[in-house]
Order: sequence, then structure tokens, then C-alpha cells
Amino acid sequence: MNKKITIGSRGSKLALLYAQKAKDKIIENTNLGKEDIVIKSITTKGDQVQDTRLSEIGGKGLFSSNIEKELQNDNIDIAVHALKDMPANETRGLRTDTFLERNDPREILITTNKKKLNELNIKSIIGTSSYRREFQIKRIRPDLNCKLIRGNVDTRIKKLKEGIYDAIILSYAGIKYLNFENDISEIFSVDKIIPSAGQGIIALQCRNKDDDTISILKRINHNETYKRAHAERNILKILEGDCETAIGAHSKIDGDQITLEAELFSLDGSLRFYEKKIGNVDEYKQIGTEIGITLKEKSKNSYKK
Repeated sequence: MNKKITIGSRGSKLALLYAQKAKDKIIENTNLGKEDIVIKSITTKGDQVQDTRLSEIGGKGLFSSNIEKELQNDNIDIAVHALKDMPANETRGLRTDTFLERNDPREILITTNKKKLNELNIKSIIGTSSYRREFQIKRIRPDLNCKLIRGNVDTRIKKLKEGIYDAIILSYAGIKYLNFENDISEIFSVDKIIPSAGQGIIALQCRNKDDDTISILKRINHNETYKRAHAERNILKILEGDCETAIGAHSKIDGDQITLEAELFSLDGSLRFYEKKIGNVDEYKQIGTEIGITLKEKSKNSYKK
């Protein structure tokens, strides 16, 4: 390639670290150097509106649509996304088929005084913008109050320290990248709190017909993460969920076996539907689809408006 490659990313500190990781991987696996790859910061609507639930201002695509437009308009060559923030269905003309090795998918709790979840005072206020996390926490501690919190990781930690919340729930991967691990009060196993589908996965997207970029991305794709990403995302495709859909999905691969589990909540969180399958790793897409179909049947669409 004779031209520079431009990687597009959200402008948050965490997103730019993800973009840098993608750049480093490309340099490691190709003959391209640092000077051949440029990172471009892109403002998204999800970053601009910080006081409202995503579902009320347009849904999951708020963190990806502006970046995708830059890709469609040939202003960037590669888009970097946190997979969990992407809508389940691919945007026309684009392909998301490259995934870096998965970071830790677990959820963590940060409290003002290092208390664990079961040690928090009755009616403590938990900050989260996710219905999934809210319903999962209330299954463990029905007495706690959940209150909307938006913003980047450091913004949320600042709000916690200002006393607006007693605790906040975040993904472990982001906390690790930003070196906030000393603030963690509790790490939840994926058995206790099933994370969001694709949590901890950095996804790389390009144009369908950009063969040069596709060939570069193929060299840095992590095969196991690729399979896990598709298994979990296939559940979302069947459910046709948006960011109001309270669903957790997590997979693990052990040798030639894949285990996939998911839980889906009704709109008000009063009903929970759970499904788990174990199968041959080569059937990763099919297993995701089957779990999606089963959850849809069990829930009778109670998760939709």
C-alpha cells in the first residue's frame, strides 16, 4: 500500500488506547511502520449527550454511526469499536470481521469505601446506564437503588467520589486499560453476572470492497475471539435487540468445545430467561442462533416494547 492507513476511533481516552492497540498489532504483523498509520479521533453522538439513556436518543449505534459514516465516505480506512457498543446487524457496505484477542470480560464494582456488593447499606445508590446490569444487581440485592450514570470511565469514578453514587458497575477491561485497578472493590465472576455480548472485545471494521485493508486485518484477527464474538452476537441478531434489551451473553472455548450461555430479562426486569449450550467449536454460529431462538420462544417477546 502506498498511502497512509487512517484508523478512526471515538475520542475517549479508552477508545484511543484501543485504536493504539490496533495500530501496534498491524505494525507487528505487516511491513508497515508507525509513520504509515494515523489515528483519527471522531466525536460520536453518544459522547455528546451524557445525561440521557442511549435508548432515548437513538440506541446502540450512537457510539458507532459517526465513525461508520467516516468509513463509508473514505475518510478513514479502519474503524475501531468496542464490540458491545455495536448494533447486532452490519451496516451496508461495511464488514466487521476482525477481532483482537479478548480482554477480561468480567464486571467490577467500585464503591466509595471498598465495600463489596453484599456489604453495601440498604437502599444504596448504584450508578449504571445498563438495564441488564440493573436487573442483574437487583436479583442479588433487591433493596438497592439503581440510578442512571453516563460518561467515560474517569468521569464516572469522579461522580462516585463526589458522593452522587454509593457504587458504580463497570467492565473490568476498561478499568485495566486506564490503570484504575486499585479502585476496584469487587470483581464478579461471569457466573454471578453474565456480561454484555462481546464485552472486552475490540472490533475492527472496514469497507467491504477494500481488499488491501481486508488483507491486513486478516493478519491480526484472533481466531478464538472471532468465534466467541460471532457466537454471542448471533443471539442478539435473532432477538433483534437494541440497547434497551437487557441481555447478557458469554462464551468460552476449551479445546474443541464451546460453551455459550445467555440470560434475557423482560422489559421491567421481573422475568428472567436463561439458556446454556455446549457443543463443538465449529458450530459456534449455529449454537448462538439456537440460543437466540430458544430465548425468543421462552420470553414470548416480553423483552420488547
